[in-house]
Amino acid sequence: MNDIDIQPILMWLKERQESYPVTVEEVGINDLQGWKANPQTGNIEHESGKFFSIIGVKVTGASDREVPSWSQPMLKQEEVGISGVLMQQQAGVTRYLFYAKFEPGNIDTVQISPALQVSEGNLSRAHQGKRPRLAEYFDGTKGTLIASVTGVEDGGRFYHKVNRSMLVEVDESEAVPVTSDYIWLTLPEIKKLLLVDRVVNSLARNVCAILSCEDSERNESALSFPSDAASKGNLS
Repeated sequence: MNDIDIQPILMWLKERQESYPVTVEEVGINDLQGWKANPQTGNIEHESGKFFSIIGVKVTGASDREVPSWSQPMLKQEEVGISGVLMQQQAGVTRYLFYAKFEPGNIDTVQISPALQVSEGNLSRAHQGKRPRLAEYFDGTKGTLIASVTGVEDGGRFYHKVNRSMLVEVDESEAVPVTSDYIWLTLPEIKKLLLVDRVVNSLARNVCAILSCEDSERNESALSFPSDAASKGNLS
């Protein structure tokens, strides 16, 4: 793996970060447009009833935890999230499509993310919003579905939040319509990028588990996930 050069990929990511001059400022909930505290429940909700909400939960009977009962706030979103990656044979090499995505909580503004990262409602345009780029590959219109697996998000902070990780294969003769914010990566490149701090986002890491299984079935080298020591960014 040491002979895999990921510096061009890291330079591409840095360029994407520098080309996204966004400002994120921490403000009070009362200063948010469209968000409010429900006067009956105290839950923080969007006035449209869409997106997510912040609720409270009471826990009792957790005998194997530090304390058996407690209460805490949690994020609740009933819509299933979609995290999708495309796979394509290019000149005899299997490559996977990822995206440089901005999210307001990122330390470095932009991280390598799944090619598509939306809610099921956005994918189906249930809210009459703009159709996400590459949606046609993840709604059954184009491509071949290789894997689709649902998993529960961090249960310590999210309440019953489910994400679906998808891998879709595209015919090698097809030109996928992407911009400079997208990048095709090989499995060895992905494997090495996973060892670098704050480069690959958590949802993309989830999809990488599918890539590992798919790759193993094709009798190629399986994707191994970094240990705690390796995840500190030491690539040697």
